[in-house]
Amino acid sequence: MTQAIESFLKPFLKNALPEIKPGDTIKVYQKIKEALKKDKKSIRKEEKERIQIFEGIVLAKKHGREIGSAITVRKVIAGCGVEKTFPLHSPCIEKIEVLTQAKKIKRAKLYYLRGKTKK
Repeated sequence: MTQAIESFLKPFLKNALPEIKPGDTIKVYQKIKEALKKDKKSIRKEEKERIQIFEGIVLAKKHGREIGSAITVRKVIAGCGVEKTFPLHSPCIEKIEVLTQAKKIKRAKLYYLRGKTKK
């Protein structure tokens, strides 16, 4: 039974994912579809696709290398913390770059960083 499920999900898995751990600083390149203004005369709807970059610290990694695996990334913009959860095997994720590796992180989930502020 599990072999049938694995063979079905295999084409949807991404093989070129870097090794990501909590505490790493990463850049996530995500495809975003934006709806353009509709003309009153034309009925068709136009969409523009672009790549949005989100750079931050990995707080958590869930479900390892499975199809449902996800990472939570946090960054601070103008003194306000922003967190996004990215499914790793989503077709919307263009690529992921690891900028810096974590040093001596002893926890699997770094949720305590939510209360910390930058100096």
